[in-house]
Amino acid sequence: MIERIADLLKHDTAGDPMKGLKWTRRTTRKIARELRRLQIRISANTVRRLLKEMGFSLRVNHKRLESGNKNPVPRRVRNRQFLYIGRKRKEFSCQGKPVISVDAKKKEMVGKFKNPGVSWQQEPHIVNDHDFRSDAEGIDIPYGIYDTGANRGFVVVGTSAETPAFAVDAVVSWWKGRGSSQYPDADELLILADCGGGNSARSHAWKYHLQQRLCNPYGLKVTVCHYPPGASKWNPIEHRLFSEISKNWEGKPLESHETIINYIRSTTTSSGLKVSVRLSEKHYEKGEKISQAEMKRVVLTGHKTLPAWNYTLTPSRM
Repeated sequence: MIERIADLLKHDTAGDPMKGLKWTRRTTRKIARELRRLQIRISANTVRRLLKEMGFSLRVNHKRLESGNKNPVPRRVRNRQFLYIGRKRKEFSCQGKPVISVDAKKKEMVGKFKNPGVSWQQEPHIVNDHDFRSDAEGIDIPYGIYDTGANRGFVVVGTSAETPAFAVDAVVSWWKGRGSSQYPDADELLILADCGGGNSARSHAWKYHLQQRLCNPYGLKVTVCHYPPGASKWNPIEHRLFSEISKNWEGKPLESHETIINYIRSTTTSSGLKVSVRLSEKHYEKGEKISQAEMKRVVLTGHKTLPAWNYTLTPSRM
């Protein structure tokens, strides 16, 4: 029964990347109704109990949005994008084509700093009494790629800045090291991403580097679908990879690059998750500008459904 419910919710699940809590847009009544259509007699109360066993939690509203200049996306537009992403995921998965979820995890200060959570230790870790950035040995930026079909994670730990060039280099590193061998016959790739950060839907540099560093060299047709603003928790990488990494190192200070890499690499789950990781000390400049001439070399086609968030890049020989 739990497997049936998990299958129904696999495209409608969100989660906290730090605590591991999960939630869904569907009500227990709707889930029960859909299961009854599959000839499974079940009540909404039973669905509620099973959801709790699966790690789902009831969510309440939190007053965290700033008033004034914010332009919230209408619910009908958000729902339309969620449904479209679900269809694209199913389409690619049914055809055996790779689907990856990408994002940058929270930046981590390297050093003897308190890390939230608790862990079993004979003696407590002694850490700094204040988290001053000037005391850090550096700032690590874990950029993750989660293969939704293979249940595999790939993380590039950067030491410079979260930029579009860094994000694309991480995806290219995944394709060279894992994707091309996992999907030897693939000529098309689906990327699920947030609307902001290094993989911003508005970023010319993100699209330009995808074209020049991924599409053209490897002959890959790349489709990108962005989750609406404020909906990053629905991105699968948040609750299927990042939350597991956070749980693996909770309560333990991240004293060095090697410590961070070892915790990421040793992250596993009972469902079979395995994670590969690489350190990148390459320097990336912030605020990169892409010229109009360079953008003309990007072969991009917006989809009929919300083209600002859904588009496909096609390989070019230019």
